[in-house]
Amino acid sequence: MTERLHDARPRARVVHADPDAPASPEQKPLPEAVCRKPVEQKSAAEWAYERLILYIQNFEEQLAAEDEIAIGLTGGNTGILRIEGVGYFDPDIVTFYGTDQTGARTQLVQHVSQLNVMLRAMPKEPAAPAARRIGFRLAEDLEHDT
Repeated sequence: MTERLHDARPRARVVHADPDAPASPEQKPLPEAVCRKPVEQKSAAEWAYERLILYIQNFEEQLAAEDEIAIGLTGGNTGILRIEGVGYFDPDIVTFYGTDQTGARTQLVQHVSQLNVMLRAMPKEPAAPAARRIGFRLAEDLEHDT
């Protein structure tokens, strides 16, 4: 099994200006759930989705307790989207579900060839007792995927 996991790991690299910077996804071992299927057998959407989960989870680990994760949207004056869901549709679509800064329901559907995501911290909803963390739920879903 170790041999298979090692063979499935794609090349990744990162260098930070601060040698004490928190570890980033490129430096961490891939979860077993991500390694179950070789990269060559994954669609572009599935592989992008799995790596996005790793980046989202890592970003959330570094957030203040009162902050939640959001993404900055590009093109026009679209603003930001509080991430409430992430999905993919084979072979090449990744989708983000959430709300914008005014509270309006928002969905971003993006082709993997155009995938460009800026993760941002934003204050939790004032009425929410605690910030929500989607990264944990996304990773848990990968573990239950068959």
